[in-house]
Amino acid sequence: MSVSHSYTRCRSTDHTNMDYECHCCTADYSKGQSNAILFNILSRPEPADVEPNYGWVPQACHCEKRRTVCLKTPDETCQVASGVLVKTMHFMRSLPAFQQLPPKDQLSLLQNCWAPLLILGLAQDRVRFEVCDTPAPSMLQQILLNRQDPDREQPTLAGVQKLKACLKKFRGLDLSPKEYAYLKGIIIFNPDVPGLKASLFVEGLQYEAQQALKEVLVPLHPEDTGRFARVLLAASTLKLIPPGLITELFFRPVIGQADLLDLLIDMLFTR
Repeated sequence: MSVSHSYTRCRSTDHTNMDYECHCCTADYSKGQSNAILFNILSRPEPADVEPNYGWVPQACHCEKRRTVCLKTPDETCQVASGVLVKTMHFMRSLPAFQQLPPKDQLSLLQNCWAPLLILGLAQDRVRFEVCDTPAPSMLQQILLNRQDPDREQPTLAGVQKLKACLKKFRGLDLSPKEYAYLKGIIIFNPDVPGLKASLFVEGLQYEAQQALKEVLVPLHPEDTGRFARVLLAASTLKLIPPGLITELFFRPVIGQADLLDLLIDMLFTR
């Protein structure tokens, strides 16, 4: 993944004809220069005859796809999300069939399913949150952040809207606790995860979870014959939400530079 910049960058070797990566910038900025003196000092030299623009400041991108956002109330929302994550890991640890799998298979399934399971947990607990624009970093902050972790992608408004649409879909289904439990089982025991040693066993577990979900739907919704298909269709949208979005939005303010997957492994395998 590439970093989604919260300010507008210019790519140009010709200072008179600049090719901007983003075209949503204001007309005033499009007349400015990208050769801020701090950028010149820390990144690359500029011709001596080019006068630096001391009045230039980073501009936030207003494109929906590139517009970076953060939580409005990070302390409260991150605490709630962390609680959902703890319950998610406890649910996985409480499954005897999961504990019977080879450790490497458990790790592979964890990597594949933790983000979809967390989204289900957020929907089940009806967690709501709001976001606001991420303040544009200074040039120094941007350069230092890029050099620390060039692959970290910041949450975008488009990504958050997709996440919210997914949560709304599950809230609309109004699943019971049993429906959520069996749906989580279907997601956990995914035989298509690459490298599984016990893929046939996992496939059998997923089939059992699917049958259990069908059986619980009949008494709860006897007249809704299409509910099972709608639930599975909604579940398929979970994979459209990248784990990186979940990590950066809900947990980066808490864990800092730590690797969330390492923390999940500790939570799942530490006795």
